Amino acid sequence: MNAIDRFLKYVTYDTQSDEHSTTTPSTDKQKVLGAALAEELDQMGLYNAHMDEYGYVYAWLPATAGCEGIPCVGLIAHMDTSPSAPGAGVKPRIVRYEGGDIVLNEEKNIVMKAAEFESLAKYVGKELIVTDGTTLLGADDKAGVAEIMSAVECLVQHPEIPHGRIAVAFTPDEEVGAGADHFNVEGFGAAVAYTVDGGELGELEYENFNAASASVVIHGVNIHPGSAKNKMKNALLIGLEFAGMLPPAETPAHTEGYEGFYHLCEMHGDETETRMDYIIRDHDRAKFEARKAYLVRAAAYLNDKYGAGTVELTVKDSYYNMREQIEPHMYLILRARAAMEAAGVTPMEVPIRGGTDGARLSYMGLPCPNLCTGGVNFHGVHEYIPADALTKMTEVLVHLVKAQ
Repeated sequence: MNAIDRFLKYVTYDTQSDEHSTTTPSTDKQKVLGAALAEELDQMGLYNAHMDEYGYVYAWLPATAGCEGIPCVGLIAHMDTSPSAPGAGVKPRIVRYEGGDIVLNEEKNIVMKAAEFESLAKYVGKELIVTDGTTLLGADDKAGVAEIMSAVECLVQHPEIPHGRIAVAFTPDEEVGAGADHFNVEGFGAAVAYTVDGGELGELEYENFNAASASVVIHGVNIHPGSAKNKMKNALLIGLEFAGMLPPAETPAHTEGYEGFYHLCEMHGDETETRMDYIIRDHDRAKFEARKAYLVRAAAYLNDKYGAGTVELTVKDSYYNMREQIEPHMYLILRARAAMEAAGVTPMEVPIRGGTDGARLSYMGLPCPNLCTGGVNFHGVHEYIPADALTKMTEVLVHLVKAQ
């Protein structure tokens, strides 16, 4: 089975994770795909193919003769899909793109417009795998899963390709920030690894945001508006005041590249109590710390103005820039560049404006840069992937683990 066929099969599994769940994995349905992958790896002939109690799938391929001394390399992708768009009943189809808009669903008049999705212009004449406009596609990250599975199968079928020991893992719950929570680094047995979880073909990433979450709970005093003068403390208005204290140009809608931001994700409440949930992002560690400190000062200012305890701020770090952990192992990047070039892919080193399992794993003793999958427009109904990207990335991975 090639990578395209695998991908079309895997996306039919509903594996959405749930950010509000307290279980691991956050949804049992992820284990359905996990069990199928473990069985497929076992049938290929990989060793110790299994899914553990947390829904992580592990297996390994022995080194070829004469390559036993090469350090083990790991390949990792996540099985879950984002909760940001419907994930059940995915109906993928392959279309040959000849330019212009793509009608995803004629009955419901759902169209992917070329004017809104400029990336389409690069793929005129290509076959694209698209959705029916009612669900996400799942290229994030079932494309990575399909590419790893197909690369490993290629190595099994071609024992003449020399390689060291290769460890494979598929994780749950990456989309809700928990993909590395129960990853067994020691049992995985790799010295270094790559996540295959990036975007367009050629992307190579070893820098990501430092990330934190912040919850702001505002405690107000509600009085009947008819007699509220000098008595009411409207928690909603104090919340708006807090938001207004943050730099207006430092939001996701105004930033790109290495520029960091504050992002208000959710706000709800009433005059008595209001909650605001933020994420804080910056590639630069010093600027990241300064952003968190600014929130503390803003909360302190409002507490001085409205009374102690009015604003309750909780800040929690999520993950850090993997660059600090990758820089001592830059041969990983050189190796990935060479593998892409050998497959006829032009490498593009770009900073991740987000995070991956690899960012956390790099701080758990497993240096782990990120490779592209070829997918575009993740987390929405306009997600697509060029079919030949699946084939090319399979080829890249074979070159990547091939003995030098």
